[in-house]
Amino acid sequence: MADQTPLLCQPNNTCDPETPTKQYLPSLGSAIEHCIGEFNWCQFLQAVLVSFAWVFDAQQTFISIFTDALPSWHCTNEQIVGSRLQLDPTIGFQNICNSATSFSDVCNLPKGSWAWDGPTQASMISEWAMECESSLITGLPASMFFLGCLVGGIFLATLGDSSSLGRKNMLFFTCLLMALSSFLTAFSPNIWIYSVLRFLSGFGRATIGTSSLVLATELVGKRWRGKISVIGFFCFTIGFLSLSAIGYANKFSSWRNLYLWTSIPTIFYCMLVKIFVQESPRWLLVRGQKEEAIATLKYITSITQSNLNLAINNISPHQEENNLNVDMFYALKMLLEKKWASRRLILIMAMGLGIGVVYYGMPLGLGNLSFNIYLGVTFNAISELPSSLITFFFIDKFRRRIALLVFCLISGICSVMSTIEGKIWSQMQIGFELISFFSACTSFGVYLIYTTELFPTCVRNSALSMARLAVVFGGAFSPLLVSAGRANMVLCYGVFGLAIGVSGVFGVFLPETKDRELSDTMDEEENKVKISSEILA
Repeated sequence: MADQTPLLCQPNNTCDPETPTKQYLPSLGSAIEHCIGEFNWCQFLQAVLVSFAWVFDAQQTFISIFTDALPSWHCTNEQIVGSRLQLDPTIGFQNICNSATSFSDVCNLPKGSWAWDGPTQASMISEWAMECESSLITGLPASMFFLGCLVGGIFLATLGDSSSLGRKNMLFFTCLLMALSSFLTAFSPNIWIYSVLRFLSGFGRATIGTSSLVLATELVGKRWRGKISVIGFFCFTIGFLSLSAIGYANKFSSWRNLYLWTSIPTIFYCMLVKIFVQESPRWLLVRGQKEEAIATLKYITSITQSNLNLAINNISPHQEENNLNVDMFYALKMLLEKKWASRRLILIMAMGLGIGVVYYGMPLGLGNLSFNIYLGVTFNAISELPSSLITFFFIDKFRRRIALLVFCLISGICSVMSTIEGKIWSQMQIGFELISFFSACTSFGVYLIYTTELFPTCVRNSALSMARLAVVFGGAFSPLLVSAGRANMVLCYGVFGLAIGVSGVFGVFLPETKDRELSDTMDEEENKVKISSEILA
């Protein structure tokens, strides 16, 4: 029979056929590590393809910056006289128009005395003539997107663990839902349909990063786990920057084109995932699907069938948590039933709240600083790149708890420093803001990697989903703080600094995971907890 190895695989032998497998494979975790612990091109290409989902995640997260923007406008040097327009650049009314600085002022001006700087269809605000609507209405689509993220995070969080979908299918279906809803958004007839479609897009987007990160890390051994995780962060930065390029290319065309330009490539990406990406062998073994796990391991390694069977069959039956007939919240129930697991989940979510406030709030608050907002947004986007590079090169050297504490404190201190006013301090505000955002980005990256290492395979997707849900929930408070910060900077950047500074302290109460093998079952992780407790005692 012809070799059915996928196109993306370039096998490399990672298991010694002469090794007496039974002697060295007492557990599920060690069996997997033994077979995929060495890194090869097949694993790398699989991880890159899986991590590329972050590109589209970033695009849909920040696309409203351009599509829902409040366009700039100008006076037309015309005056209303009765029902007709007359040119009169010297009239007093024109001075009133020129003195108008906001949309609230525009709403008091007669139509025809001002015009948009660009084409009407460049933004949904100008196309649907919503310049005089309240911020609750104009901000509804963006709010519905994040609401969708929250709801999706709750209902989809455990499906990757407790359902028969698995990591790969969760990534495929959620990406496809986000892509199709974004595609339909381009044909929205009004803001209400637009908001509903943005909710669906956020609902699908909720677990894309989680499924991608978990699947990528479970395809490699512990030595490469940290570096593979960072590929997703790079892709997120690429997505953010590519969105700026797409927005600039479409600045004189309809905002609907942005949804088409970002959704159609996502649909093609979903096809690639369905065809080429392999399911996590860890998840398959935990689910008791040994034949599928063996097939997957043969795709990403070149171990012989006999030695692979020997390695898998030496796993003790009690180490498999075959939860084929459980409800969708089974994994979350397991997390809450175990005292050590629920304690970790509470602490990690507490950290996520503070990190999320700053990670999403810093770019939104740039308008409160005395600095060009366009340059500020660009600098913030670019600052994610060195953050990813530092995480990539030093993640194997970082002690997770210490790194989180240090970067959270740096972010908090610099955020508070941004509130100091004065001629010299005002010029330094953007510098403090960039350092704070850079540290928050680095904290976020370490935070996600740390979460994947804290929880075993059978609940890892659920735990990471809940952790990301906490980050999004924290980010939901950011617009309120930014609005309050227009009158008092302390209520914006001061609260940002306090929130992320405190969040770093919660990591001190969590166990260190650097250089530790991933656990696959709750019993395996619980045994490690007991051993650690006995050593400390």
